[in-house]
Amino acid sequence: MKYRFIEDLTSDVLFESYGSTLEELFENSAEALFSVVCEIDKIESKEKIEFEFQGKTMEDTLYNFLSNLLAESEIAELFLCNFKVEVEETKEGFKGKVVASGEKITPEKGGTVVKGITNYKFKVEKNETYKATVVCDI
Repeated sequence: MKYRFIEDLTSDVLFESYGSTLEELFENSAEALFSVVCEIDKIESKEKIEFEFQGKTMEDTLYNFLSNLLAESEIAELFLCNFKVEVEETKEGFKGKVVASGEKITPEKGGTVVKGITNYKFKVEKNETYKATVVCDI
């Protein structure tokens, strides 16, 4: 399982995402986020965006990644569907790079507008695999 939605509140969407690696966790979290934003299964990889991200902890890094992904997609006016993430641990924390692709925003493929990622219940856990809990402000 890549991700699952836990609650669908009036002003928030809560999901858990999973990954056997940190990269897979980030990719699945991005997919979950964009399955809220658009009809992700109808989006084609026509244009791409790339950016780097970082954080002091895994939580900070994932939060920064998802927040920046949302902002970059809005700036580029893209619905995103494919995500290739690289993450590494450094002395200062974590840093990474993403290449994401999608197509221009169109109303007919739109979903719910996500205003941002919140700190409410946000966490990343590592046992045998990784699990993130993410709340989107809608």
